[in-house]
Amino acid sequence: MNMSARLPELIRAFNGPMTKELVLEPAKFGLGSLPSRTQPVSVAHAVCGFCSTGCGLKIHLDEKGQAINLTPNTQYPVNLGMACPKGWEALTPLYAPDRATTPLLHGEAVDWDTAMQVFCRKFEAIMDQHGRESVAFLSTGQIMVEEMAFLGALAKFGMGMVHGDGNTRQCMATAVAAYKESFGFDAPPYTYADYEQGDVLVFIGANPCIAHPIMWQRVLSNPNQPEIIVVDPRKTETAMAATQHLPILPKSDLLLFYCLAHWLVKHGHVKPEYIAAHTNGYEGFCEFLKDYAPEQHYASLGLSEQEFLKFAETIANGKTVSFWWTMGVNQGHEATRTAQAIINIALMTGNIGRPGTGANSITGQCNAMGSRLFSNTTNLIGGHDFTKAEHRAKVAQALDIPEDRIPQKPSLAYDQIVQGIEEGRIKGLWMIATNAAHSWIQQKRIREVLQKLDFFVVQDMYATTESAQLAHLVLPAAGWGEKEGTFINSERRIGISRKVSRAPGQALADFHIFRLIAEYWGCASMFRSWTSPEAVFERLQQVTKGQPCEITGIEGYDMLESHGGMQWPLRPGDEPGKERRLFEDGKYYTPDGRAKFVYEAPRAVPEPPDAEYPLVLLTGRGTSAQWHTQTRTGKSAILRKLHPAVLMLDIHPEDALALKIRDGQMVAVSSRRASITAQARISTTMRPGQVFLPMHDAQVNQLTLSVVDPYSRQPSYKHCAVRVG
Repeated sequence: MNMSARLPELIRAFNGPMTKELVLEPAKFGLGSLPSRTQPVSVAHAVCGFCSTGCGLKIHLDEKGQAINLTPNTQYPVNLGMACPKGWEALTPLYAPDRATTPLLHGEAVDWDTAMQVFCRKFEAIMDQHGRESVAFLSTGQIMVEEMAFLGALAKFGMGMVHGDGNTRQCMATAVAAYKESFGFDAPPYTYADYEQGDVLVFIGANPCIAHPIMWQRVLSNPNQPEIIVVDPRKTETAMAATQHLPILPKSDLLLFYCLAHWLVKHGHVKPEYIAAHTNGYEGFCEFLKDYAPEQHYASLGLSEQEFLKFAETIANGKTVSFWWTMGVNQGHEATRTAQAIINIALMTGNIGRPGTGANSITGQCNAMGSRLFSNTTNLIGGHDFTKAEHRAKVAQALDIPEDRIPQKPSLAYDQIVQGIEEGRIKGLWMIATNAAHSWIQQKRIREVLQKLDFFVVQDMYATTESAQLAHLVLPAAGWGEKEGTFINSERRIGISRKVSRAPGQALADFHIFRLIAEYWGCASMFRSWTSPEAVFERLQQVTKGQPCEITGIEGYDMLESHGGMQWPLRPGDEPGKERRLFEDGKYYTPDGRAKFVYEAPRAVPEPPDAEYPLVLLTGRGTSAQWHTQTRTGKSAILRKLHPAVLMLDIHPEDALALKIRDGQMVAVSSRRASITAQARISTTMRPGQVFLPMHDAQVNQLTLSVVDPYSRQPSYKHCAVRVG
């Protein structure tokens, strides 16, 4: 295939719509500012590209249509004029001096024609020799919905890959698995207004003060003087602001909610009418609960009787109770059953489908919800099932592709792809907008695994990430703000983000890289109508027809922008601006319309502390200024100043005294997998026997354990045994 003659034309088309080259210089960092002396003359709208809150931003443009600064959008229904530090600095990473500006083959700059020839030749050779299951892709929750859909369709329908998963597996797979089994579909039921309408809010393994500060602002806007209960081993910033803190022992949350359910049943604080009309499996659940009398488990929970009873009575007496969880639940060895234990409480107390209620998973990445529905990885695009012939036929018709191009089985999950590489079954990998060499569990192992690949491609904004430095081929990608498309936030709101900056050098939007690959692979005819993100969005609308996530009522990007985004479902005739809380009618997405009680006996932690490794390591968000592996937030001097320059280990005074550790002392933190160095910070936010490290530091995942939840296959980042000295 010889595309070189058409390449300049394609590159020019893909880099539009701006007509003048943008000369980049290293950012002169300031709060939300860029290197320009030009006064803004117009405004574009965008949804922030960091976390799942989905804040609306106003991007101020000069006369060339180039972004020069930003402010939070006071009219956007999510953030109402607020932004966290990451949002204020959202444009700064685009101007980092280490942007990838040209394809790199074995570290040497090449043109796009060479890069595409090598990409196709290498992957085709591996597939010809070893079969379609010998290559895989790893996607992300950071790119646009339309890009995710294009990638999944291109890789599986166009190129013939079978396996592909995303880094959403690291944050939200547990919520997906729990909702699907309990509700019949991956369906977070809430709207952000629920933060402001309840009288009891329970946060489990969630620290929104730090991880989702704009959501926390919505909590603080609640006029009901609500009880705020935090269930977390650590006294987090949110726990400090709560009315109750339950400092449970690490990974005892499943046991806690079974004990709570036992107490609620015993004392008659359930809603029999709701249970009878809208659920299945309650009688079996009650039988199961006989072993979970709270008084038998206080020691295992690490709680006093008084703490537990106050917690239980607060929930029993609440009129509108909501339950919120995130990574502290999702990243555990029995995470799916823990999420379902929370769902069970909401169902049995009737705290679902009403304002201020719900079993509510807080999503992680800006487009993790989009990934869950449209990435075409372990679920067929649009929340469908690869194994069902009627689903394959429907998707083929909606996308106008041959039905026989759709695999008849789901992909391997992320950890299984890694295992496949390790065992030599997967020999080629394409990684898009994620950095597994930093973020995956047991970091040393994943780096060794990636080096076993015959061909490894990384597509990213920067060639300096840990993963890109291991790659054979690096494809330079545009970042947020340099392309157009939609994100779906935690409350299922689809928001539009416009292009407000030109990508540097030869970098292209992921969408256009996928178009280019389709041309070179020879499957472009399958995607002839996929000419723009909005054209793809229209295709996806047809894919969702009849699904719980149907969005056929959205009349284009302009409608999304004019209404401040829209929550799914939105069918023709639905009121566009209305907030949509699910299950208001008590009907779920199971075949019989009833929610299901799901339960299983707790299991011991995989790596309990012992004499050699006597402390439990907890990990989590360290600052609102940090995002995951710091690939982008690390480019901002402002954001770097908002967290310690060195890795800090929080340790309780009793443990520090026993180990003769002084505050500020550099110490070794060792697990069975690695040893790293951190600065001790003596803190009563920890209980004795526990230490804490922030997850964003590049060293931390050397320590973590290669264990996944058996149902969601999400890694257990939150618990392993260490020693400090």
